[in-house]
Amino acid sequence: MQSIIKEYNNIDSWRTAMFLYQSAVKEVQTKLEILNDEFQYVHKYNPIEHIKSRVKTAESIAKKLKRHGKEVTIENMVRYVKDIAGVRLICSYTTDIYRLAEMIGNQGDLKVLSVKDYIKNPKPSGYKSYHMLVSVPIYLSDSVVDTKVEIQIRTIAMDFWASLEHKMHYKFEGQAPEYISDELRKCAEIVATLDERMLSLNEAILAFQTEEPEEASNEILLEDNPLIHLR
Repeated sequence: MQSIIKEYNNIDSWRTAMFLYQSAVKEVQTKLEILNDEFQYVHKYNPIEHIKSRVKTAESIAKKLKRHGKEVTIENMVRYVKDIAGVRLICSYTTDIYRLAEMIGNQGDLKVLSVKDYIKNPKPSGYKSYHMLVSVPIYLSDSVVDTKVEIQIRTIAMDFWASLEHKMHYKFEGQAPEYISDELRKCAEIVATLDERMLSLNEAILAFQTEEPEEASNEILLEDNPLIHLR
């Protein structure tokens, strides 16, 4: 990305930078879809419920830089705004989150730059999610540009909660009434309990499915046994 900063000094530089981020999102999303398909093929199970992706607008990037007291330049955009390109993975269970994080970390052409585990260490607001900042090479006609993408991994319940928190943050510009913030924190505790119980329930169902074929085969043997019909 530094080569892009030096090479372009006009309005097209913003477009070039945004093109790189858009390409990076496509690259990462394709990799994740392939991983999900492979997991389905091998394990007959999809860890990813769905994938969301986005690239921040130039207006949103400028606002974030100004909010942090930075001049609006491409160099500052690349250096200080880590979540311009974002991909979000929504899973059913918390175990899927760490499984996916490990799979992403094993990708040879993705470099993990940083990890923030807000599941083990939630934010004061109650926010939970697993964040990975990765760098992906974008192959252009005459160069290769490493471009940053933030990957967020969370459960369906966490995503529902985070969507409401996001709405609240922008509605009140970070100054929400205390009673609303308190209620949202309580909801975060409910979400955590729900995730734990849903995971336990899923594990119980899987354990039952593992035992079921043996029980079914015993029933077949009993039905096929001619001695039973002689009684």
